[in-house]
Amino acid sequence: MNLREIQEKREEEFLSPYAVKSKNSRGRKIEEKKCDVRTDFQRDRDRIIHCKTFRRLKHKTQVFISPEGDHYRTRLTHTLEVSQIARTIARALSLNEDLTEAIALGHDLGHTPFGHAGEQVLNEISPLGFKHYEQSLRVVDILERNGRGLNLTWEVRDGIINHPTKGTPSTLEGKIVQLSDKIAYINHDIDDAIRGKIIKEEDLPKDCIEILGDNFSKRINTMIRDIIKNSIGKPDIIMSKEVERSMKKLRKFMFEHVYIGSLAKKEEKKAQHIVKQLYKFFVKHPEKIPKEFYSIYEEENKTKERIVCDYIAGMTDRYAIKKYCEIYVPSSWNIY
Repeated sequence: MNLREIQEKREEEFLSPYAVKSKNSRGRKIEEKKCDVRTDFQRDRDRIIHCKTFRRLKHKTQVFISPEGDHYRTRLTHTLEVSQIARTIARALSLNEDLTEAIALGHDLGHTPFGHAGEQVLNEISPLGFKHYEQSLRVVDILERNGRGLNLTWEVRDGIINHPTKGTPSTLEGKIVQLSDKIAYINHDIDDAIRGKIIKEEDLPKDCIEILGDNFSKRINTMIRDIIKNSIGKPDIIMSKEVERSMKKLRKFMFEHVYIGSLAKKEEKKAQHIVKQLYKFFVKHPEKIPKEFYSIYEEENKTKERIVCDYIAGMTDRYAIKKYCEIYVPSSWNIY
């Protein structure tokens, strides 16, 4: 018996009957030889961590565009916080931590530069529309590894595409990530907004604070414990009505006071202008897209609109700004 088989045996012995066991995975689109050390979900996690798209998340906006300071969240730190919260819940419920972590690490791979501001522009301007969770799946299925994709398991792919609120994950591990995403961004966005003097702690709805806690760590702890308490031994991942209602009210508060129209969002129009102009330029001049990027499409016949969306969505904030400047901003020159 090799190391993978030993781990699969442990899963059978110690994980909840509601957990997805690695050896019971519905498999990959392209069948592969099993690893003798890692389970299938561990391999998925490793593939995501080592892919180029994951590394680029460190230079992509979470909420605040170009903040002055080193402590504000990026899309990468958000992803890591989601992963940490999700693993804590999965472990407490004896669910599959490796599957949970793989979904969490891959859930935002498809985000555009400048966060949801960039996503909104691509969705409006492209006839194909654009949703970051659909693009995340496209990244792992097609765009990574020069068009070969990461060939992830069905369960990880299902969790990635279904992580938004309207999604319906097929596994409890996927449902954990869906909730952990909200827990992470609501709380760390409050933390960043307070750091940026957009809001004050005392501005938060008092009834929510009384239930969830009066600081960042207490609120996260309350939500995690509530999910564990209400989900343990059950075939679902649920919150108590009281905590869920408070979380939703806090999320609404953030939309009203931070996400829309706040000082922190003042640069959004500029960012959206950059994305819009890049899209228009590359649709008109697709030959300007680097030739190596086209190798992705050797076995997939796609329109130029699809290729341009893929190219722009993969950009970091600073690369998008650089390309915009190269195209639209005059460079210095010497006539002498």
